[in-house]
Amino acid sequence: MLSHTSHMSVVISLGGSMVNGTGNPDLAFLKKFKSLLKGKENIGIVVGGGKLARDYVKAASNFSKNQFWGDSLAVQATRLNAALVTRVFKEEACPVVFQDFESAALASKEYRIVVMGGTIPGITTDTDAVLLAEAMDAKRLINISNVDGVYDSDPRKNKKAKMFKKMSYTQLMGLANASDTRKPGTNFVFDVIACKLAARTKMELHFVGGKNILDLSKALKGQPHRGTTIRGP
Repeated sequence: MLSHTSHMSVVISLGGSMVNGTGNPDLAFLKKFKSLLKGKENIGIVVGGGKLARDYVKAASNFSKNQFWGDSLAVQATRLNAALVTRVFKEEACPVVFQDFESAALASKEYRIVVMGGTIPGITTDTDAVLLAEAMDAKRLINISNVDGVYDSDPRKNKKAKMFKKMSYTQLMGLANASDTRKPGTNFVFDVIACKLAARTKMELHFVGGKNILDLSKALKGQPHRGTTIRGP
């Protein structure tokens, strides 16, 4: 293990749909993702639950409508996806899937890559990613999902949806407020709490689509890419 404290830290919020979008782990994506993270940056990765989480939440809802336990199942799904990601980066990642930010931030001083899943029911992995970024003193957070940026409406439902190349935290918060229902396993652009936390730290946010994953290298450096960049109020 080598110390990486002298290198810049970046946190990636990795959508569970990228790791396991169809019910089977996406090996092609994971191999490409691994090749793009070669470098010197200290990386924190927070992995979402994706289809795995939604399937379990849906199955559990047949027996109980209790939202807390649905969320709890979703958190377990994120941790399983995260455990797979630790294997992808077995040479550089700490083999533990962290469940608290302090431990992950501390481990990032010894390992180049640390991985988390979800933390507690009701808190999304978007919020977890921003909190990990704060704990690691990262100034940049990259959100990777199956949507290639931030749109004014869901591009999967509205073919005329317009993508923002640049936007402010205020604009993002407005969109988040409209789509964040806070129900287990739901999809939305970015969590309202995550927006507020990112804004207080003035964290740079980058939204990159899995189909444009080559843009990840640019986003890591804060360079222009095909997705959405958020800086400023």
